[in-house]
Amino acid sequence: MMTDRDVLIVGAGPSGLALGIDLARRGVDALVVEKAGGLFPGSRGKGLQPRTMEVFDDLGVLDAIREAGSTYPVGMIWKDGRRVGEHAMFDPVEESEDSPYTEPWMVPQWRTQEILRARLGELGGRIAFGRELTGLAQDEDGVTVRFASGPGLRARYVVAADGGRSTVRRALGIGMTGETVDPHPMLVADVRITGLDRDNWHLFPPGPGAGFMAVCPLAGTEDFQVVAQFPEGTEVDLSPDGVRALVAARSHLAPEDVTQVRWASDFRPRAALADRFRHGRVFLAGDAAHVHSPAGGQGLNTSVQDAHNLGWKLGAVLRDGAGPALLDTYEEERRPIAAEMLGVSTGVHRGEIRRGAATRQLGLGYRESSLTQESRTAPGPVRAGDRAPDALMDGVRLFDAFRGPHWTLVAVGAQAPALPDRVRVVRAGAQEPYGRGLFLVRPDGYVGWSGDRAAGLTDYLGRFGTAQNASLGT
Repeated sequence: MMTDRDVLIVGAGPSGLALGIDLARRGVDALVVEKAGGLFPGSRGKGLQPRTMEVFDDLGVLDAIREAGSTYPVGMIWKDGRRVGEHAMFDPVEESEDSPYTEPWMVPQWRTQEILRARLGELGGRIAFGRELTGLAQDEDGVTVRFASGPGLRARYVVAADGGRSTVRRALGIGMTGETVDPHPMLVADVRITGLDRDNWHLFPPGPGAGFMAVCPLAGTEDFQVVAQFPEGTEVDLSPDGVRALVAARSHLAPEDVTQVRWASDFRPRAALADRFRHGRVFLAGDAAHVHSPAGGQGLNTSVQDAHNLGWKLGAVLRDGAGPALLDTYEEERRPIAAEMLGVSTGVHRGEIRRGAATRQLGLGYRESSLTQESRTAPGPVRAGDRAPDALMDGVRLFDAFRGPHWTLVAVGAQAPALPDRVRVVRAGAQEPYGRGLFLVRPDGYVGWSGDRAAGLTDYLGRFGTAQNASLGT
């Protein structure tokens, strides 16, 4: 017997879990399915950018994420068994009131996923492991999905969050356009090591016939992440003995100093973008839609933000009475962002872009989106389409007001009209950093509409069905 769901999310990685959380708090009946028997076990996507920290604040997991991780240590360059100098891995940034999270936060990917899974469970969501999708068929009303074992499932919408080798994307016939960023094979492994301090990110430059190696202590654990590059055409040995031999060959350490190899994988750095992010009732998110070099720390972050963009739109259509055309704006808004971030990832990998403002993702926005409406005659520093910055206004921290699945109207020196309960209103006389006006902040933290006065605001909100809601949610 087939089970009906509002949304089926294929893949329990960061994007799938974040989407599951967002839908669960909106009362959408969603199920996450994962072909593996458990969550991904490695540390690969360990860097959380400031914008993703803001998303995690909204999703209710920030405290756990902060407790689980730390800032990155300073790089330390080694040569011939000696420390020869420090290396700044990230450009410095000035703290500001509008951006409470200013630098990357390190949490091993497996731990981030555990935190997201726990939050999903708190909200009543669940994951079905050991469910490998083998095919799907669409019609006017929904999608029928088949699995390698067990009953099929029918859902009104399906989201493919099943990684760079996405089974769903291939079943839909959606191509990926991209390039090989670097022909040299790479290894990434989680290991236990004696003989290295945990105060530095240890960097071992390339030697004759060998690529670089970096050994980074993983925050909140006893592990180190080893990343190493190999000559083109090398068959990477992922066995524990192979990893031990690698560390010994490229550092002053002995093989036995690697006391455990907990996980290891190899990859070829590439950048690829799906030709489409939507096919009928099926959407692509995360690595299923875009594959990055890990050098820029953009892949997991872009993936989580895909989910944050799609979640409120699915909720608006499925629960709030919005028209289904709203879902077209997911690809419209996210595909250009993914393309931009692929360029950043590739640039960092090739040494053309520093890890700094471009990688923090705070400047991304949707000014050109069809959902964006700037009505002011003389827009100030924050415009419709921009990320809504944090601020303390009349004793209210804006990020506290934004947190949750609702819309927020920030009224700065302007009269706020009566609005549906689904819209939270913050009134302030101060103008920094917004400028004067009315700013309607979308559930994903971007200004959707802005005006000098309320004319047009109700009509704009009507596009999203918000007037039919009677509560703010949780």
